[in-house]
Amino acid sequence: MLNRRTLLATAPLAALPFAAQAQEWPSQPIRMIVPFAAGGPTDIPARLIAEEMSKRLPQRVVVENRTGAGALVGTESVAKAPKDGHTILYSTVAHAVMPSLFPRLAFDPIEDFQQVALVAVVPMILIVNKDLPVNSLQELIALLKSKPGEVDYGSSGQGGAVHLASELFLAMAGAKATHVPYRGSSALMPDLLAGRIAFSVDVAASALPYVRDGRVKGLAISSKRRSSLAPDLPTFDEAGVPGYEAYTWHMVHVPAGTPQAIVARLNRVVNESAAVPEVQRRLRDLTAEVIADSTPESARAFLIAERDKWAKVIKDAGITVN
Repeated sequence: MLNRRTLLATAPLAALPFAAQAQEWPSQPIRMIVPFAAGGPTDIPARLIAEEMSKRLPQRVVVENRTGAGALVGTESVAKAPKDGHTILYSTVAHAVMPSLFPRLAFDPIEDFQQVALVAVVPMILIVNKDLPVNSLQELIALLKSKPGEVDYGSSGQGGAVHLASELFLAMAGAKATHVPYRGSSALMPDLLAGRIAFSVDVAASALPYVRDGRVKGLAISSKRRSSLAPDLPTFDEAGVPGYEAYTWHMVHVPAGTPQAIVARLNRVVNESAAVPEVQRRLRDLTAEVIADSTPESARAFLIAERDKWAKVIKDAGITVN
């Protein structure tokens, strides 16, 4: 039988495997899985962060695009990866809505991952065709209420961030409109410019260039505060829909069960990378609001809140995907 002295003597030895594993990490290149196409609005920020992380670690962080099934393919590959910190996921709001849109998932987007850090949030802008006879959010709401379900709005895809943000706006405004899904923001914009659809709550990076050159009218931005990139745009709160917020966002995860010492070091490296002035400038040019001080705990709380928020929108609007 072990006495107290023996237990005390052997206790540090029991911790050695964990400590050694954390100390030796990373022992090989780190794969950053981006479950979206190369060159897109998720891939570009991921590569900025990966490049800076590589400067702070003894091994490179290599971005690998694993697309398919609305981000499910790449995400599932990380959920099933070894729990050693050598495979990480760079996710968006799609991660939070998976449980509601795909109820038979082979993994749990919350419990099968350890959240590392929230990197940035990207607000949305409500834009309307320039010839639509409205010049404020309240005028648009009045138009929609006068013609319930007769006005068309566009999104970048069924169940995507633009669709959900638009449905949240309609629910909070007490209005109705007809959804027209497209394959991406670049596909919906020609129809918005031509007046074949009336409005969209699009990602700021896609909408802002059109607002700036007057090809569409911007009525509100979905962040808590006005953006320095569009200081004349009121928030939804200011424009008459109090409490409205909607973002797409960027978050880093590892498989659940990854040693906490590795998670802590990853968190520090991600935050340091996001805090680099040139990275902040380039992300700001992409209309992203950089966080740079996220913790694993705050990232998890944010993710759960997003899951619950969008689950209600999806249920109330009856949104399904094929």
